[in-house]
Amino acid sequence: MRADPVFAAPGRFWKGNIHTHSNLSDGVRGPAEVCATYREGGYDFLALTDHFWAKYDFPIADTRPYRTEAFTTILGAEVHAPATALGETWHILAVGLPLDFAPTAEGETGPQLAQRCLDAGAFVAIPHPGWYSLTTEDAATIPGAHAVEIYNHTSATRVDRGDGAYLVDQLLAQGRRITLLATDDAHFANRDWFGGWLMVKAEANEPEALLSALKAGHFYSTQGPSIEAIHWGEESVEVICSTATAVAVLGRGSASKTSVVPGQTRVTLPLEARLKAGGFARIAVVDAEGRRAWSNPYWF
Repeated sequence: MRADPVFAAPGRFWKGNIHTHSNLSDGVRGPAEVCATYREGGYDFLALTDHFWAKYDFPIADTRPYRTEAFTTILGAEVHAPATALGETWHILAVGLPLDFAPTAEGETGPQLAQRCLDAGAFVAIPHPGWYSLTTEDAATIPGAHAVEIYNHTSATRVDRGDGAYLVDQLLAQGRRITLLATDDAHFANRDWFGGWLMVKAEANEPEALLSALKAGHFYSTQGPSIEAIHWGEESVEVICSTATAVAVLGRGSASKTSVVPGQTRVTLPLEARLKAGGFARIAVVDAEGRRAWSNPYWF
């Protein structure tokens, strides 16, 4: 059996959140307090991604002063431009932007802005698709996006639209090689922090190393459960995880296999031909509290 690329990558896992807001845009807390919240909450890194809008003077929070030996930050923003299929303003998560990233130009579209973020070296993701009913046609207009949020905590706690699995699985079924994010998108107006995060495998807890690992897909996402290892074989996949009530391997459409056994920590699931036919599979782990963890897709 072969170790999943995430777990075979060099380094160790670092806990972080890459979608959060401060009072530089529509958040409640200042940047220093936001960084302190995550640092004191046991996180290794944070990307503070305020809304890059003219009404907030196009902020990119300079969080470098809040780094310590044990905690780092990545600069970024949530950028916006017209327009999705439903006429909504695009929301695009860009992590790893320079402080001098130019404001959105008059007439600049969402796809054009996303490409400019990519050209600037950012890790680009599609945030909270369920929140504003983003379509696969929308996603196709930003083909360079690295990831989609499978879970957005503030969308879940505010409006019950935090789930992005519908878009993730449709894009994967179309052959789109994307990764999966769980984020807080915390604004601190309600209890919307510490609900979803990434475990990133990198050789150092430093911005460039973390950014490279994100782009390489060397991470998994979680609301609490941990995934310790995944081993892929020709006929089965083995998952080692924290105590779970359900562990599933998911393919295209309804193709899946699930083990539902309270207290399980090591599971072997069969990879039948129908499950492998879509060319990919991903792992989901559910604990007794209903919290989930998600692997990135494995491509056969």
